[in-house]
Amino acid sequence: MIWLTWRQFRTQAIVAAIALAALAAFLLYLGFEIRHDYTSDVVNCAPDDCTVSRRLFADRYQAPTAIISLLLIAVPGLIGVFWGAPLVARELETRTDRLVWNQSVTRRRWLGVKLGLLGAVAVAVTGGYSLLLTWSASRYDQWVGERFAASNFGARGVVPLGYAAFAFVLGVVVGLLVRRTVASMAIVVALYTILQIVVPTAIRAHLMAPVTTTVAVNKESLDRAHGLGMNQTGARIMGYTMPNAWSTDSVQEIYNADGTPYTAAQNKTCMTGDMAGDFDCLATRNLHFQYTYQPGSRYWPFQWIELSGYLVLTALLTGFSFWWIRRRVS
Repeated sequence: MIWLTWRQFRTQAIVAAIALAALAAFLLYLGFEIRHDYTSDVVNCAPDDCTVSRRLFADRYQAPTAIISLLLIAVPGLIGVFWGAPLVARELETRTDRLVWNQSVTRRRWLGVKLGLLGAVAVAVTGGYSLLLTWSASRYDQWVGERFAASNFGARGVVPLGYAAFAFVLGVVVGLLVRRTVASMAIVVALYTILQIVVPTAIRAHLMAPVTTTVAVNKESLDRAHGLGMNQTGARIMGYTMPNAWSTDSVQEIYNADGTPYTAAQNKTCMTGDMAGDFDCLATRNLHFQYTYQPGSRYWPFQWIELSGYLVLTALLTGFSFWWIRRRVS
């Protein structure tokens, strides 16, 4: 049974291996480039040019890391669509199940071997990709501090393993229920996409209560912000991110030492048009802002909690598939 499963699956396995090898080559190249530029532009930058060089470093690698991260998040969905959905649906659609399940191998054993072998390959491929990307982007993540961002969190660490296992079994279960290959593939795409939107936006942030702290407006905090904004109520820090933390708000109001809002009128003398000089002026005014975030120390607890949730869902779907194939499929 294992040999037969491999014979049927070897083409997909070879394609996956080639794709992983190509991605590995690119990620190794990207990783060494990021490390080189991190050392020269962030760690050993010229004192008079650190602000600009650090921003350029972040901007330079934002697009490639974002694209490769989104691709990794999509990989488990593709596995569910092209490996999981047709696994049983194709047999039922072409009626070859009548031959396959009337041999010496029971339908449960047939399903168990398929799920075990193909599921292990799906997890291994996704895990290899995740490991390479986590290493490649580690210096970028260390400086930019957006490991908790939706596209980054789901493409690093151990969470992608849960995505792969869940998406593959989800595809199998949908195929069992729908019995049509193309329809099953479309449903898996929709369900996986919805889940990848709902979990980061509505569930992940509530796994642990966030922390709120007071941050001084100084050269270090301004270097880690995207810019300074003004409105009718006062000044705001935009895009500040604490190292390795997850910011729950992208904009923070700036306050004076006595707790009153720092106004546009107060900021006029610091607005010269020279960004570096303006930031130096602000740093001397004893200002602060409230910052709400998830600490970087919670990154791995968040990873393991989310992985556990997907593995529980995978186990439930697996149990359902064994029950359904024995009781309902005929």
